[in-house]
Amino acid sequence: MKPDGQGRRRRVLLGTLGAFSGLLAGVTALSAAELVAAWVRPQAGPVIAVGQAAIDRTPAAVKDWAIRQFGTDDKLVLQLGILAVLVLFALALGVLALRRRRISAAGVALIGAVGAMAAVSRPDSSSAVDAVPSLAGALVGALLLYLLGGRLRPPIPPARATPSAEGADAGEATGWDRRGFVIAATAAAAASAGAGALGRSVGGARGRDAAASRENLVLPAPVSPAAPVPKAAQVRATGISPFTTPNNAFYRVDTALVVPKINARTWRLRIHGKGVTRPVTLSFADLLRRELVERDITLTCVSNEVGGPYVGNARWTGVRLADLLAESGVRPPSRGGPADQLVARSEDGMTIGSPVEDVMDGRDALLAVGMNGQPLPFEHGFPARMVVPGLYGYVSACKWIKDIELTTFDAYDSYWVKRGWARKAPIKTQSRIDTPKPFARPKTGWVMVAGVAWAQHRGIDQVEVRVDDGPWQQATLAAEDTRDTWRQWSLPWRATKGGHTLTVRATDRTGQTQTQHRTRTVPDGASGWHSVVVTVE
Repeated sequence: MKPDGQGRRRRVLLGTLGAFSGLLAGVTALSAAELVAAWVRPQAGPVIAVGQAAIDRTPAAVKDWAIRQFGTDDKLVLQLGILAVLVLFALALGVLALRRRRISAAGVALIGAVGAMAAVSRPDSSSAVDAVPSLAGALVGALLLYLLGGRLRPPIPPARATPSAEGADAGEATGWDRRGFVIAATAAAAASAGAGALGRSVGGARGRDAAASRENLVLPAPVSPAAPVPKAAQVRATGISPFTTPNNAFYRVDTALVVPKINARTWRLRIHGKGVTRPVTLSFADLLRRELVERDITLTCVSNEVGGPYVGNARWTGVRLADLLAESGVRPPSRGGPADQLVARSEDGMTIGSPVEDVMDGRDALLAVGMNGQPLPFEHGFPARMVVPGLYGYVSACKWIKDIELTTFDAYDSYWVKRGWARKAPIKTQSRIDTPKPFARPKTGWVMVAGVAWAQHRGIDQVEVRVDDGPWQQATLAAEDTRDTWRQWSLPWRATKGGHTLTVRATDRTGQTQTQHRTRTVPDGASGWHSVVVTVE
């Protein structure tokens, strides 16, 4: 016999309530897990742990695509994607709980186990305790879903009600426990909100301590201050990048879903490994007691496409890394040292391998504590990070650094090398047109074409611009600050009506002109000429 309209409506209602039960159980499980993670370690929370595991296992080409598509919002997109998947699972398990409560509860437990395995498999995990948040959340979610499922009973007519193996699991009765369901769901929602608020409070207290250690920090005056930036280093052209990039506009590309908030008072840096005759552990106070130097250095991310935004220039304050290494007994390979790779480890588990020779060849490789006259922002590595001019960030710019190990390239592959990137990656000579913007519609007459060029630790010697397929024209270079910073350039162009393609290329101080050959960022940085298309009206 076909169910009547009332029966169908009851099934739809129960199905909706079942899906709601699954969603509520999922939210409560996450709230419980995040509460436990606030005490254990924020990075052990299930969403963060699974997200970081996903990042670790994503092919380099896919990561590169995500950065191109979403920029610095790529991590937010990943987290939203994970939450969306969890919502779908929760809805499905909630509907399943109407008939198979034990199976649906087991499904919640399985999801918790995935989170637990992701947490303990992270390189920054040092204890099995990292599995506790996901397991605790799964237990709470499974119990709640089992309870709510028991309050919902499918509308089976009494004449067809027969005992089954699951008995109460099938809820074989004509009605459902409305009052019990409402009470249980309301209590769960309140507990979830309370757990979430408490977790944020506990986590916030840790963050506040770290923030206070930064806010109360006054950096000592550098013993070796940077020379003033020449006034002529900044081209007067609307739309060109500022010579010094403000902290809040400086690019950020890393794998950390949650920015580590580290208390400077408890931070420590360990230096050890092959060729280290005097291992040392330094506190932040130890660093500040040393001679600080201040240098203008341009950083570039290897994920920067031709003409891309992931390059910026800042004034960094820190300790010479070569001095720290030398005091620990380290010698570069050119002087007989046994280690040719410096592996820096971050608080978030990242490992970055740098050539020891480059770090100790006299360039201003820094263990930086300040950026543009302020303590490092948390997003850029507070309390300390590495800055090495001339090398892409993935082989030099370790943020939230906590450990330096001397080893060899043959003995160890760092995080990005394991994923197909080159072991050594000096920055390629590049240039970019900042103005006019792509698809701009300037008026006929004189138009200022301007931009930046960089070849850190080599310096820029020449920039040329071509209009359509015409001859290369030499642009005017702005004053050079140092060979470790980018250099601005400009060229007045007499624009004629119609569509035009503007192309730029740079030549560094070694005489090498950037190649026209276009390559992607993997494995050691993009190459090619940057062009923009404009329509002159």
